[in-house]
Amino acid sequence: MSHRMSPKTRVVFKFIFGLGIWSFLVLGFFKLNGDPVTQHQFQQTPINGRLLLNKDNRWTGNEATSTTTDRYASPVGAGVDEVLVDNRAVIDDEQLVRDVESRIPSLPIAYWSKHKNAVQKKASCAKYPSIFELEFNNIYWQTLRSSNGTFQLFGAYYDIRKRSRIGPAVRILGMIDRIEPKVKTFCQLWFDGQKEPFIVKTFEYKYIWFNKWGNYKQGIYQPYLIACQIPKPFRGLVPASVSLVEKQCDTATNNLRVLYNRPLDDKKKGFAVCVKGLDFLYDDLSVRLVEWIELLGILGADKIFFYELQIHPNISKVLRYYEEQDRVHVTPLTLPGGQPNVPGFQHLFLSKKTTHKRQNELIPYNDCLYKNMYKYDFIALLDIDEVIMPKLDEDRTWHDLMERVVEKGMKLKNDTYPSYNVRNVYFFDQDQHEHDWKKDVPKYMHMLQHVQRAKNYTKPNQYVKCFHNPERVLTLHNHFPIACLGGACHSFPISTEDAQLQHYRADCVRTLKKSCEEFKENQVRDTTIWKYKDELVQRTRRTLDTLGFFRPSSAIGGMGRGRDSLYKR
Repeated sequence: MSHRMSPKTRVVFKFIFGLGIWSFLVLGFFKLNGDPVTQHQFQQTPINGRLLLNKDNRWTGNEATSTTTDRYASPVGAGVDEVLVDNRAVIDDEQLVRDVESRIPSLPIAYWSKHKNAVQKKASCAKYPSIFELEFNNIYWQTLRSSNGTFQLFGAYYDIRKRSRIGPAVRILGMIDRIEPKVKTFCQLWFDGQKEPFIVKTFEYKYIWFNKWGNYKQGIYQPYLIACQIPKPFRGLVPASVSLVEKQCDTATNNLRVLYNRPLDDKKKGFAVCVKGLDFLYDDLSVRLVEWIELLGILGADKIFFYELQIHPNISKVLRYYEEQDRVHVTPLTLPGGQPNVPGFQHLFLSKKTTHKRQNELIPYNDCLYKNMYKYDFIALLDIDEVIMPKLDEDRTWHDLMERVVEKGMKLKNDTYPSYNVRNVYFFDQDQHEHDWKKDVPKYMHMLQHVQRAKNYTKPNQYVKCFHNPERVLTLHNHFPIACLGGACHSFPISTEDAQLQHYRADCVRTLKKSCEEFKENQVRDTTIWKYKDELVQRTRRTLDTLGFFRPSSAIGGMGRGRDSLYKR
């Protein structure tokens, strides 16, 4: 018996089947676009391959195009094997110039890019060098090889400070492998709009060292500040760049952008802090660094300028976070000449060759001074294990402290001092189990936990740190000015009743070995820092939490360690 469908039944069946297919498609569409779980999964998918770039490959160009973003946001065609790469369009020359300039501030690439097509067919003397003809050394240094010594040049700065006896000048910071260099050199000053440079004889080589400190012999790179006077017809004009040459008409192998970081409104901020090249490749001091940066912020540091040699990834993570907040600035740094720059080997070199280390440190210190001399009232050179601490309760900030201190100094000589120095005292880093834990202070707060210090300060003028007046100082050592404008470098001693340099160390510096035991045996309790305790704990905890340094509560279960436990990453 045949069971054929009637025509009417077939029509009904096709309608029901079609309706089912259509309903399935509609349901799938709404499920895909309306399901919170599905949405969340796509929101969690990285939409930009920039996440794969490390800190050494930071990009300063435009953001990803909408096409790139849509590719990762859309489920259409997405497969489990899809990889994330940086799909941005190739940057143009203008973006590339900005990127290179941010990496090498001393390179006048913007000026060169602007004038590179204006070829000097009949230059009477000294054609402008192509940036591709410059001789670089270890990325950030430019070279002059003279008939009597090699110059490694780091930066150039426009100096029109009123107390300078030589008038407007360009000062070049670098190192020369000669003591008391005798070779005559010239400065080719390039001004915007001029087809040829104005050439002046180098005014002086200012030595940023004392021969009694060691390494006073030929062949070792020595720190110098080289001066080039601005000729009278050009006073009031800032040179775009400067080259140092041995013969006036030489085509230079170096060309440094002249930096002139002056605020448009000429208003200075209060305090800048400069930190020498960080050499912490193996030591994770990230948590202590957060506490230190937050304390300096409370004390009134407007910005901290770091120089980076080799650092632990967690330290890098902390510095990038504060850079995004514009609270710190990090400048990459290398050692010039044949000195080591390989990670690990460089650390070994700096730890064994102490005098070389000290001489190299003077470059970032003085670079920091000259980049910021028009921007801040005071500049302090500090290590990350020391803090200038106001002693009086009414002095909450450095501004409060220095308002009184400057007034005291004015009464003595009716003028400001080039620097104001603070006496050093040791807060020894005893083994964690040899001191009592302060119950209301997290254990990771190193400075707040260490409130035992040596009873006696180191001797006056020994191991001091200063607030420097950038209008008065010419060259800086980490402890005091070496040369000053307008005369001798008189430093005003801040009374230990007003302030002290709290120095957190496991031991004394090597040169104090004989007296170190006395310092350790005679200690007193000093809780001056606790006046900032609540705010410092809150700030530090918030930053560490934001950066993900706390162990999640679910991961520690019933161990009872709470949110103040820290990862070891």
